[in-house]
Amino acid sequence: MSLSVIVTAFNEKDRIREKIENTLALDFPADRLELIVASDCSDDGTDDIVREYAEQGVKLVRAQDRLGKENAQKTAIQAAQGDILVFSDVATQIPSDALLALERYFQDPSIGAVSSEDRFISTDGKVAGEGAYVRYEMWLRRQESRLAGLVGLSGSFFAARREVCEQWDIHAPSDFNTALNTARLKLRAVTAPDVLGFYKDLKDPRKEYMRKVRTVLRGMAGLARHSEVLNPFKFGLFAFQVFSHKLMRWLVPWFLLGLLISNVFLLNTHPIYSLTLIGQAAFYLVAVIGQLWPATRERSLVKIIYFFIQVNLAILDASIKFLRGNRMTTWKPSAR
Repeated sequence: MSLSVIVTAFNEKDRIREKIENTLALDFPADRLELIVASDCSDDGTDDIVREYAEQGVKLVRAQDRLGKENAQKTAIQAAQGDILVFSDVATQIPSDALLALERYFQDPSIGAVSSEDRFISTDGKVAGEGAYVRYEMWLRRQESRLAGLVGLSGSFFAARREVCEQWDIHAPSDFNTALNTARLKLRAVTAPDVLGFYKDLKDPRKEYMRKVRTVLRGMAGLARHSEVLNPFKFGLFAFQVFSHKLMRWLVPWFLLGLLISNVFLLNTHPIYSLTLIGQAAFYLVAVIGQLWPATRERSLVKIIYFFIQVNLAILDASIKFLRGNRMTTWKPSAR
C-alpha cells in the first residue's frame, strides 16, 4: 500500500520548509511514500522553496488559477500515485509514527477515510484555551465512527482511499466532501485517536472568531450543494448524523435567541420565568466577563461558557452571511 501526502499551501514561505522537513522525517518506507505540495498560486517564493527539495522526491504542483484550497488539492490528486491520499495543511505538525498508524486503519476494507484528532498547543506549550471544546468534539467523532461514520474530518490532517477522492467538489469543504464520498461508496470514515495533528494556537486570538465564521460558512455552502445527503432512504443513519451534527448544531444560536425572547414574553405569567431569565442573563454575563477580562478564562467554568458563546456567535454570523448569499471559495491560512 502506497501513500501520497498532499500539502496544500498558499504564500507559506515562512513555514513551508519546516512542514517539508517534518514530513520527510516521518517513519514510513520511502519507496511507498510521495510528498506533493499543492500551491494555490502562491506568489511569495513558496514554490521556489519547494523546488529546493526536488532531489529528495518532493513534487510541486501548481493550480492554474487561485480558486481555493480544494481546487489546489484536486490538482494534486490528479498527479498523485498513491493508493491512499493523505491531506495536510502547512500549520500541522505530524508525529513520526502517524502515517504507519494511518495505514493500519486501511487494512479494514470497510474503512474509506481516516481523520486525525486535533491537539491545539499555545505558545507556552500548553493546551490552548478551548481544549475542553476540542475534547468534546473529538469524543463526538468517536461516537459517530461507531455508527455510520464521520460526517466531517479534521480538515488539516486526514486520509482517504483514492477511489473516495474521484468525485472532488472544489466548491465544498474537503473534510465534508470526503466523508460524503465515503458514505456514497458504502464505506465508513472513522476517527483515529492514535493519529494526532498538532496545531499552534492563533497568534491573534481575535482572528479565531473569523476562522470559525469561515469554517461554518463553508460547511453550510457544502451542505447546500449536496442536500441529498439528508435523505435517510439513500444514506440511512449517515443522513441522521448529518442532520444532528451539522444542521441542528447550526440552528442552536437561533434556538438560544428564541429561548431568550420567549422567556421575556412569559416573564409575567409565572415566577419560574423570572428565575430562568436570571439564569440566562448570568450565563451570558460570564461570557462577557471572559471577553473583557481574558485572565478569567483560566477558570474552567468561564472558559467553557466563553467558548460556547463564541462558537454560537460565529455560527449566527455565518448563518446571516449565508442567507445573504455570501460564499467563500478562496482561502488564506490563519497565521499561527
